[in-house]
Amino acid sequence: MEHLNKQLEEGFLLHNHNHHHEPSLLSHRELSSTADDDDKQFESSPCYQEKTDDEKPYSKIKLMNKIYYMNMIKAEKMKSAVVSKLRIAMFKNLATRLTGAFLALCILFQLRALAGRGGPGGADVDADFYKSLPPERIYESNGYLMISSNGGLNQMRSGICDMVAIARFLNVTLIVPELDNTSFWNDQSQFANIFNVDYFIASLRDEVKILKLLPEDPKQKIIDTGSLYSMAPVSWSNMSYYYNKILPKIKSFEVLQLTKSDARLANNGIPEEVQKLRCRVNYQALRFAPPIEKLAKKIVRILKQNGQFLVLHLRYEMDMLAFSGCNEGCSAQEIQELTAMRYAYPWWKVKEIDSDKVRQEGLCPLTPEETTLALQALDIDPKIQIYIAAGDIYGGERRLASMRKAFPRLVKKETLLRESDLAPFMNHSNQMAALDYHVAVEADIFAPTYGGNMAKVVEGHRRFLGHRKTILLDRKAIVGLVDRYKNGGLSWEEFSTAVKEAHSDKMGQPTRRLEIPGKPKDEDYFYTNPQECLPQLED
Repeated sequence: MEHLNKQLEEGFLLHNHNHHHEPSLLSHRELSSTADDDDKQFESSPCYQEKTDDEKPYSKIKLMNKIYYMNMIKAEKMKSAVVSKLRIAMFKNLATRLTGAFLALCILFQLRALAGRGGPGGADVDADFYKSLPPERIYESNGYLMISSNGGLNQMRSGICDMVAIARFLNVTLIVPELDNTSFWNDQSQFANIFNVDYFIASLRDEVKILKLLPEDPKQKIIDTGSLYSMAPVSWSNMSYYYNKILPKIKSFEVLQLTKSDARLANNGIPEEVQKLRCRVNYQALRFAPPIEKLAKKIVRILKQNGQFLVLHLRYEMDMLAFSGCNEGCSAQEIQELTAMRYAYPWWKVKEIDSDKVRQEGLCPLTPEETTLALQALDIDPKIQIYIAAGDIYGGERRLASMRKAFPRLVKKETLLRESDLAPFMNHSNQMAALDYHVAVEADIFAPTYGGNMAKVVEGHRRFLGHRKTILLDRKAIVGLVDRYKNGGLSWEEFSTAVKEAHSDKMGQPTRRLEIPGKPKDEDYFYTNPQECLPQLED
């Protein structure tokens, strides 16, 4: 618009400037032609008639006046003609320049549209993206690796990162992973619904070849033989397992499908180049799909306009409580409902759970009431925005009452956005989780109330971005202190001091990953603290 205003201004100045010099812009021939035409037009006019010899004495004066009048008309007509030609020329010039500008804009939008369809990042990626990419890595592929990711969003996310690294170092071609549509979440979203698939493929092209679909020839072989070799790799395996056990199978069958991807690569004892590739995939290549990224950024923008915000991953949802057997603060009817749900799912193997026991061991998600006391004890500003990153809180507003009283600025995506904004993502739990993931990474403070996959992966992402403040609530310590405080064994000051001491080293500051040889499930997860990708700590 600024450019268009400048063009209009230049045209206006050109017109005003040339208005005083019109005759000089026309050739002598044009002037002569214009004058002759005016003579003929004037002479044929009923206002002018030739006089005869019987004119009265004053006829010469009248004739001179008429001649003068004729010359005046000629001059005005020439002036009018010049102005008309100038205006036509000016508007032609302006129209040409505007048409050129319009065509340039059309070309620009067309290029952006093409980038959105065939490029890596849609409308959110610069048109020069491909120019900035390193050249493709050329290698002789040992075959095709297909992946069926399992679990929720963050479980699948970390598994995908592992499989990219494995495909790279086995020199195979990776097919874009299939996402789990059969788990508890029952989300039918596929890779391209959650992640920016074109960006994922293009940004990793210097490491590994990734295809959206299996090519026709190997696909036809599978159809002809009626078989696809599938297996679940051994959990927490090192790279030698994949070289010695998995690669020979790929070479033998050409196409291999791995039916599980979660926790299939060890946390420790992995070559540094493999670890760094896991980070590159997780923190750079795995962008969310443009619609998710756009809405997530909108949520963050709304929150930041209103000051600092803390994202609370309040994992107090019905499925979590039923699975873990935790029922602190629940009514008898709710306890019965949770138990019935646990029995309804056969793959939840443990049915009889002592809620009090698992709570004292720190194995239950903190209740909203316990979480409120912990945040108050840690001197979290009561005026801060608290964004609840979770599904429906079990017990609803009744269970959130104490938290809302202590922290009145309690919000979630459903209260910040219009219903129409969220409509495309409803009934897609993993897409909704992706929105919360982005907001959690960008928060001033992140505090999870349970050590699930989202809590772990977000913690590691925030470490990667500069050890952003993450309060790793110590459930076992908090539960014991809360009970003592409620029973009168601790004053508020004593309770607050004890909570602060328990969390002095749990604020997301740099630390080394805990290694426990022979017990990979008990050691720190790689994605909670990807230390090989962070500035080196001093011993």
